[in-house]
Amino acid sequence: MGKLRDRMFLDLQLSGAKSSTQRTYLREAQNLAKYFHKSPEQLGEDELKAYLLHLMKERHLSEGTLRFYVAGLKFLYRTTLKREWAVEKIRYPRAKRKLPVVLDLSEVESLFLVTKNLKHKAILMMTYSSGLRVSETARLKLTDIDSKRMMVRIRQGKGGKDRYSILSRRALEHLRHYWRIYRPTEWLFEGAKKDEPITPHSIQLLFYAARKRAGITKAASIHT
Repeated sequence: MGKLRDRMFLDLQLSGAKSSTQRTYLREAQNLAKYFHKSPEQLGEDELKAYLLHLMKERHLSEGTLRFYVAGLKFLYRTTLKREWAVEKIRYPRAKRKLPVVLDLSEVESLFLVTKNLKHKAILMMTYSSGLRVSETARLKLTDIDSKRMMVRIRQGKGGKDRYSILSRRALEHLRHYWRIYRPTEWLFEGAKKDEPITPHSIQLLFYAARKRAGITKAASIHT
């Protein structure tokens, strides 16, 4: 599906989709073609339903992952192939409702207390106090910290939108202490290489390490 892939890639770029979304949607279109050994242009509603059933029953994809794949196929048929009828009756799977894991204030405080590394502590404090997603924390720049207005600028957050969040006094004080020791230049939290930001995966790992040291048994994640 060389030419079709190129067309879909162009449509995804024009739609403003993130690079990760582009890769997933393109990969799913290719997987569909491989499953039937046909171009998606030759498939219709019945084949798409059969394929989604295969993903659900044989590959055991979760509702969340399946919803993302459905979105990719809908984009392919609606936008690139202009065949709305093929996907108009295909519904997104219902997500199972689960009660969220919640940490109380004493547990949050314990995470900070057991984290002795200045950089790691600054990362956790910024994520918590400003309500950031892990990817947003990872890509903070020095220029995103507005200490005069006590605000944090989040660039290209969820939905590819910029927004502002609050900057707590306590987090700012710790950031200043962290900066005096580490002296980051562009990215607020640098990765293994000074010219690159820390990875979201690295932040997740340091959170899990802090959770273990704090003796928290809840299935809490950095998103919690």
